[in-house]
Amino acid sequence: MPLPVSTREHWIGTEKGQLFAQDWTPADARDEPILLLHDSLGCVALWRDFPEHLARATGRPVIAYDRLGFGRSERYPGALPLGFIDDEAREHFPALQRHFGFERCVVFGHSVGGAMAVACAAQHPQACAALITESAQAFVEHQTRDGIRAAEQEFAREGQLERLQKYHGDKAFWVLRAWVDTWLSNDFSDWNLDAELALVKCPILSLHGEQDEYGSAAHPERLTSVPGVPTVLTLLPDCGHVPHRQQQSAVLDAVGDFLRRFGGATAG
Repeated sequence: MPLPVSTREHWIGTEKGQLFAQDWTPADARDEPILLLHDSLGCVALWRDFPEHLARATGRPVIAYDRLGFGRSERYPGALPLGFIDDEAREHFPALQRHFGFERCVVFGHSVGGAMAVACAAQHPQACAALITESAQAFVEHQTRDGIRAAEQEFAREGQLERLQKYHGDKAFWVLRAWVDTWLSNDFSDWNLDAELALVKCPILSLHGEQDEYGSAAHPERLTSVPGVPTVLTLLPDCGHVPHRQQQSAVLDAVGDFLRRFGGATAG
């Protein structure tokens, strides 16, 4: 019989604006929560039913939030800075930790949210019991930029921006330009996670679709090359950039197995 899961909505004040968050908590949940960090065009609503299924499959509370400028959170004050990935870990992870009252959590990020999850684990090693990345980029790759250029052309077609407006309202154009302009910027071309990965002390699971249109297998290989911690690399055949939607059962199985093996371990 499936675990009953309760859900609540939250509003979290920060110096730059209010964040929207939601949690899914199974009955009798005891382990550290899983914190979900969304992709460049994402938000809580775009995780769809995955958080509830993840909570049931793991028996852990699941927390998702809209980054500032996305979904139901308030507007971002100005242009997105090039240091936005590290900024998210430094500024908003502590706010979420205070609001939800967890000492430790599992950070789980999709796409650029995976890079943010790495930054969280690097900056807050005592607070991160495990790190899970899904379709994450570890550096700027030609394939990533080519995929973004193709998506930009698609969104330029009549009616396509409405797809984003459904989730981001009148912030949709800002969301699109923040993604495209940042990743295609010359100033961002040398970005990578090497320094952050060197600071990660918790077990790492990296999930990646073999047909991911935004990055090759070089990314999960880099993400699981951290010495001294348990790492698991899972390549999903016949899968693109959104494994939690395209192959949800395989993702839930991989995450469940990883957390049973390593979810409470931390390197000294």
